[in-house]
Amino acid sequence: MSGASANAVVNAEVVTLRAPVAGDLTVEDRVLGARVEQGEVLARVEDRLVDNVRLSDLQMEQSFAETELTHATERLEAAKQARDRLAERSASYQDRRVEELATRFEFARERVERLEAGSVPGEADTETGGSPAEDGSDTQSPDEGGLTLTSARERVAVLEIELAAARAGVYLGDGYNDAPVSEQLSMQLETDIAALEADLVRAQERLDAVSARVDQSRVRATLAGGGQLSSPVSGLFWEVLQADGVIVQRGDPLLRILDCESLIVTLSVTERIYNDLTLGQSAEFRMSGQSDIYDATVTRLAGSGAERIYGNLAVAPSQQHLERFDVTLRVPALNQDSELGCVVGRTGRAFFERRPLDWVRSVFG
Repeated sequence: MSGASANAVVNAEVVTLRAPVAGDLTVEDRVLGARVEQGEVLARVEDRLVDNVRLSDLQMEQSFAETELTHATERLEAAKQARDRLAERSASYQDRRVEELATRFEFARERVERLEAGSVPGEADTETGGSPAEDGSDTQSPDEGGLTLTSARERVAVLEIELAAARAGVYLGDGYNDAPVSEQLSMQLETDIAALEADLVRAQERLDAVSARVDQSRVRATLAGGGQLSSPVSGLFWEVLQADGVIVQRGDPLLRILDCESLIVTLSVTERIYNDLTLGQSAEFRMSGQSDIYDATVTRLAGSGAERIYGNLAVAPSQQHLERFDVTLRVPALNQDSELGCVVGRTGRAFFERRPLDWVRSVFG
């Protein structure tokens, strides 16, 4: 005689959805046994009395931090614009200053050339100590009527130095300042801009810190306030444990979803057959009314009185089943055959060794 089960049924795990918070329950209108997909919204629990005071305070602090960041950004931008305008004025001043000194230098050098050529009356004679004019009058003194040749050469040398310095960005002959006012103000603004940039970084860091606290508080408020309950598995809408519109407490069971991807076969056998079985042993399963035989593997040997292990399964054992010895089979083809669908509850028989007349059972079973 071949070992066979007296009864076998396709079973599956059932997932229970519980209330995450205390609140009002709203269940989506859905027929029992309807197909549901993983992530599909099934119900909602909302606590309308959740405390959001802390979140409101943090959001107000976040608004202040955003305003401070905006002001810091505006101040920095205004300082940079003022610096750029002063830089333009300073560059324009340098160009005009160099142009002025270059003009004065050219005229001064021209005077020296004219003095050296004696084209300016009386100037050349003052260098050489010449005689009085023919009309008997004295020659023009060095203090009268323009520059002497020596002073003219000195002026040319000085202007050449000032011109070279101006082209290098250093201004001589303007008192104690070596730079125009616009350049001095621009340098002061550079210091102010560095301080404003530090203020901007500090304001951004403060806003980031407050925003992170707001996000954390919002998550806590959302969790405390409840929300949507989604199916954790793809399967069947199996059981409603709480009515729509009631007030539930945190942790209350609300819905049960049949996990169609966890199909197994549960069965019972006699004590003699049970004692010959081992975990991992191969077996075969055939559903009633069908000739297809599915390969199976023994995955659990629960023995007699195994009622407790059916708490999370869709199909509970019968009294006759509990009087025998419980066995669980894994049948991969049941999960892989899309044409079968979620065949929970279908009955059949399991066989634990092959006999020569198996084909007769497949025809008349």
